[in-house]
This record gives sequence, structure tokens and C-alpha cells, in this order.
Amino acid sequence: MNAYLEILRPGNAVMAVIAVLLVMLISGNFTASAFLACFVVFVVTGAGNIVNDYFDYKIDAINKPKRPIPSGKISRKTAGIYSILLFIIGIIVGFYINFLLGMIAFLSSLLMVYYAYKLKKTVIIGNLSISFLTGLCFVFGGIAVGEIITSIYLGFYAFLMTMAREIVKDMEDVEGDKKEGAATLPIIYGTKLSSIIAASFMIIASITSPALYFIGIFNILYLMVLFIAIFMFMIGAVSILKDQSVENSANVSKKIKIGMGITFLAFAAGSPFLASLF
Repeated sequence: MNAYLEILRPGNAVMAVIAVLLVMLISGNFTASAFLACFVVFVVTGAGNIVNDYFDYKIDAINKPKRPIPSGKISRKTAGIYSILLFIIGIIVGFYINFLLGMIAFLSSLLMVYYAYKLKKTVIIGNLSISFLTGLCFVFGGIAVGEIITSIYLGFYAFLMTMAREIVKDMEDVEGDKKEGAATLPIIYGTKLSSIIAASFMIIASITSPALYFIGIFNILYLMVLFIAIFMFMIGAVSILKDQSVENSANVSKKIKIGMGITFLAFAAGSPFLASLF
């Protein structure tokens, strides 16, 4: 993969875009503004990933040495310039859509930079910040298509799932984070407590997410697909409670990511607009 594409972490950026696409699908509103919102989310998320690598290059040299900066594929200075250009492009396009989305893109960009510089190494606050930004992708899409209330519900569940994954990822990265003096949850309070908190987020999301069917946002297909995601989350919760090793934390992180993908699929499958097409 080209280094300039790789450093964007396109998989994560596409997941953020999917949040907007799902709100579009639920609303049935496929406007030019909505697709421009997808572009903004991809570009700003990619820029955020780059700036994260910019500040974390020493930690990544230990935890993830194959990433573009520690591997030497892209210099740190070039990565910094690249991220700034992408942030500017995303913000400009956001303001082109409307003022509110432009302000969200601008403030989100500031939060991403501050997160990478400072908040990531702060207990829980860093996890809350990135989880909030993930949920905000749904709200961003909701504003673009006029489906704000539903997008807030979806953003809330994205927040819960991301919180679980962020904590588990901190458990996975504990060795490199310790060497860099980061004050993450597993470093300060231990991996056992961290596993309990991460599992709690997975369990809360699993128990309460069927409510979106019962309050009438999604149809029965949502539940049918959702149960697969719930199964993944519950397996992940039990696994991380039993074993807090770096290896198992990496495995559980993957399970949560898969579970999130299946949950997003459930959102799509259960959308009234999609049902109306058949």
C-alpha cells in the first residue's frame, strides 16, 4: 500500500464514513451535501490518524514499528504537513456544506490534534475524546441529511463500543505507553480494572441496543443481525475478564471491531428506507 494512503489508516477512515452513509440510508436522503459530508469525515479522520502517528512516533517504534513514520516510509515533518493540508481541506468543504458542519469539522480537528498531543496520555479523558469523535460522525451525518435525533441514538452506541475498544487497545499497548510515560487506564489502575470497565461498556451496549427496535427506529431485521454482534461483544467481554495479556487484548480488540462492523450492518439491514425497497 502507498505510504501516503497507509498513514491515513483508510480502514478506520472508511468506518467513519460508513457512519454517515448509514444515516443517509436510514433517512433515504442521498443528496450532494450528504456525500460531501462523507468526504469531510474521511479527510478529517485521516488527518487525525496522521497527526496521531506524528506525536506517537516513539511509541509506535516499539508497539507498531511497521507504520509509515517509524518504518521511514514517510518523514515526521512530511506527515505533519500532510495532516495540516487535509484538515484545512476538510474544514473548507465542511463550511461549504453549511456553517454548522464547518464548525464541527473545525472543532473536531482541534480536538484530534489536542488528543494526539496531550489527551491520549491522560487517564480516561483520551478514551472519552476519541469515543466522542466516533459517535459525532453519526451526528455529523444526521445534520447533513436532517435526521438528527436518530443519529444521536446511533452515535451513543458507537460511543459505547468505541470506549470498550479504546480501553482494550490501551491494554494491548501498555508496554510502549509505559516507556513513554503515558498515564493510560491500565498503567495507572491496572489491567484487571481496565478489563472490568471495558467489559462493562460491551455488556451495556449489548443489553440496551435492542431498544432501538422496540422504540421503532429499526425493523426486525435489525435484531436478527444485531444478535450476532451481541454474541461477539459478550465473547469479548468474557475473554478480556479472564485474560488481560497483551496477546489476548489484541484478539479482543479485533473482536470488538468486528462486532462494531456487524452492528453497523444491523443498522443498515433494519433501516425503514431499505425495507421499503423490497
